[in-house]
Amino acid sequence: MQVFKQHCQIAEEYHEVKKEIALLEERKKELIAKLDQAEKEKRDAAQLVREFEALTEENRTLKMAQSQCVQQLEKLRIQYQKRQGSS
Repeated sequence: MQVFKQHCQIAEEYHEVKKEIALLEERKKELIAKLDQAEKEKRDAAQLVREFEALTEENRTLKMAQSQCVQQLEKLRIQYQKRQGSS
């Protein structure tokens, strides 16, 4: 009878441990999914930073080109006005 009680107790402990293992495995899957998501967000953020830097540089270049065009246009206006005045 003692052996039977001991067997029942061991079986009960076994099932408890098995349940706990299943819960821990599920928690492990959740944590891995969160980690994967965090890593993806980190990669996405890095990509956005690179895109921002590239667009900032492009914006700077375009502003410089626009400034040069404005200067050139002003020179052309002055030349045109001089021609109009001398005619």
